[in-house]
Amino acid sequence: MSSPPDDLTAARAGIGARRENGSRRDGKGRRRGGRGGGERKMVPDAVFTSYYGRPVVKASPWEADIPAYLFLGGLAAGSSLLAAGAELTGLASLRRTGRLGATVGIGLSFAALVHDLGRPERFVNMLRVAKHTSPMSVGTWILTGYGPLAGLAGAAEIAAMFTGVPAPLRRVLTAAARPAGWAAGLAAPAVASYTAVLLSDTATPSWHEAHRELPFVFVGSAAAASGGLGLIGATLADAGPARRLAVGGAVLELLAEHLMEPSMGLAAEPLHRGTAGRLMRTSKTLTVVGAVAAAVGHRNRVVSALAGLSLLAGSACTRFGIFHAGQESARDPKYTVVPQRERLDARES
Repeated sequence: MSSPPDDLTAARAGIGARRENGSRRDGKGRRRGGRGGGERKMVPDAVFTSYYGRPVVKASPWEADIPAYLFLGGLAAGSSLLAAGAELTGLASLRRTGRLGATVGIGLSFAALVHDLGRPERFVNMLRVAKHTSPMSVGTWILTGYGPLAGLAGAAEIAAMFTGVPAPLRRVLTAAARPAGWAAGLAAPAVASYTAVLLSDTATPSWHEAHRELPFVFVGSAAAASGGLGLIGATLADAGPARRLAVGGAVLELLAEHLMEPSMGLAAEPLHRGTAGRLMRTSKTLTVVGAVAAAVGHRNRVVSALAGLSLLAGSACTRFGIFHAGQESARDPKYTVVPQRERLDARES
């Protein structure tokens, strides 16, 4: 039996011979190099993979509470904006609808968030710090400031609806509702858009890759939903601003989605597949139908109400569709690995 040094020498000689033969001849015995072509590949092209096929990033633990929280928060924000404008222009039914919609929307949004957190004190614990670089911290403080303002304006409308409320209390609430409603209207754009920043700041591929257009999608969706609610609750004479907001929001949402998908690259695939794909297709259909009905049905109370319902449902489908697309992109490792390798190849080239 030969000694280890002899084995090592033989192995080196064999490797050298294989390299020489591989560089000089192809599989048919023809010489490689020169005018005959480049060197034959000895290693196949790599394909995307992960350890045992497991996800590279962890899908968020959020349940259905979170897309409901996203939708209801946007609805509340747009309703506050409509109510503030109606207060300035003297449109009583639209003001009442907007204030009540904002109060109910933000209340249910808080409830969905707290239910997802598990315990109410966890939300309170987030108020211990204020970190401007954290979308979660900024969003917590935005909600904390906006919620009481919207609730106070809504309480004044509720007090006006019931004769059993003492007159002094009704007068106090009415006097406080005007500045509270205006302040809530000023905070509305931040409430409608910060959730998009919250999602796109994560490592979830389909959320992160949509960071340029997603705030516009959410703002447009919130405007369409709140405009739809105004069409349902306000009289035809007072519903003009709600109609214009609904149509404008629908156009913004659809246009932003159209621009968002090409910019997302491979991460846009989950928006067209499975549950997310069905929700996004339904959202586009409902939003288009609702916007058209709102534009042409300005003289018909029933058509206006149906348009409002369609816009509300379309906005909800948008939030749930984007949520499910993000979760699906986190579970499939290719949406993380392939874009990373494409960026590496682009830098090397």
